[in-house]
Amino acid sequence: MNTTLTAEPTQRGTSRLAPASLITAGNRAMARIPDDLIALLGRFSIAAVFWKSGQTKIEGFAVDLVEGSVQLGWPRLSDSAVALFQYEYDLPLLSPELGAVLAALGEHVLPVLLLLGLGTRFAALGLLIMTAVIQFLVYPGAYATHGVWAAVLLYLMARGPGRISLDQLIGRQRT
Repeated sequence: MNTTLTAEPTQRGTSRLAPASLITAGNRAMARIPDDLIALLGRFSIAAVFWKSGQTKIEGFAVDLVEGSVQLGWPRLSDSAVALFQYEYDLPLLSPELGAVLAALGEHVLPVLLLLGLGTRFAALGLLIMTAVIQFLVYPGAYATHGVWAAVLLYLMARGPGRISLDQLIGRQRT
């Protein structure tokens, strides 16, 4: 790539790079950030948010890849998760028990699908729906956080998981 930077003369006869040229060069450099890298970072980051939340809703099974801790066992819904749905979240149309089970299941299955890049667009859609429920029915004041989640999930829905994914591998084998 040839990037031409123009120089502006200064009063002492030396030259300095024109601000417009620096901005143009910076824009070109940032435009070359690979979508695959953005998608991979987005998949891992948003998966971690929901996985960690899901882990607070179960007992008997714990995996934290960042800390390197693993507790294998049969997962069961924690009493505190049901209490959250009963007293704090108070979702309409769902019993606290069903809400807690659905949330714990979604917060474990959908992030794993994102990490693998398998059914990525649909996993992102599921998490976007969860984000909307959280935003509008549970924590309406947390729009700044939920907006960031929504932006990442919408990116994954629109652009897909990138080349480092099972979706891409499966798609190549079908052609």
